Amino acid sequence: MPDEPLIFVEVALVDGMAGNVQRLLDARDATHDAKRANTAIFYSISNCQQGLAGISFGNFLIKRVAEQLSRDLPNIKDFATLSPIPGLRQHVEHRAKTEGDAMLTQSEIASLGPVTDEAHGTAAVLKLLAKPNWWEVPAIDKALRPILTRLAAVYLTATDKGRALDRVAHFHLGNGAIVERLNWLGDTSANGFRQSYAMMVNYRYKLSDVDANHEAYATGKVVASREVRAQAKG
Repeated sequence: MPDEPLIFVEVALVDGMAGNVQRLLDARDATHDAKRANTAIFYSISNCQQGLAGISFGNFLIKRVAEQLSRDLPNIKDFATLSPIPGLRQHVEHRAKTEGDAMLTQSEIASLGPVTDEAHGTAAVLKLLAKPNWWEVPAIDKALRPILTRLAAVYLTATDKGRALDRVAHFHLGNGAIVERLNWLGDTSANGFRQSYAMMVNYRYKLSDVDANHEAYATGKVVASREVRAQAKG
């Protein structure tokens, strides 16, 4: 297929790690000089050919783009994604159903007292999440943020039979990235709330560590930042 693209990646050149996809893609935002950016954010990877669905070229493409950007724009020091967490909500709801209040710590259950009259912590969390625009109520946001952040960190650093629980995490970890940072209200679209309570994650690609991270993941180890590890412990 001469001159036919197989796959493409969309990249934003920004200052610092991007944490909100709506702000990242805001067409009204001023365009900045690429030579002043220090971070490349990969935010979309798409196959162009239907017949190649399920074949992963993304790993080769991300590394190739990162290497080319580092040559063309030496000011770019960090390479990362701003990625969805598509399986998070389903995972949390399954844990709530099967584990009940054992899913939460005692301090988390206690923190829900000021915003709910539910006797059980897990029921309180699900009831609060069912409220329209719950994230706009400061007290509810304050109560749910540490709980959902911990559950997301646990989800992204756990494995089942040597494989990450989340399919997007599996893709990036297998390519040598690390779980760098969780972003609260990173995608406030309807789909963002539906799949992950609007949370997003940055996977970071440090070119000097990509091969070692890939090998670690091949043995069932998820490489994550200290911040994410600490959040998983609560």
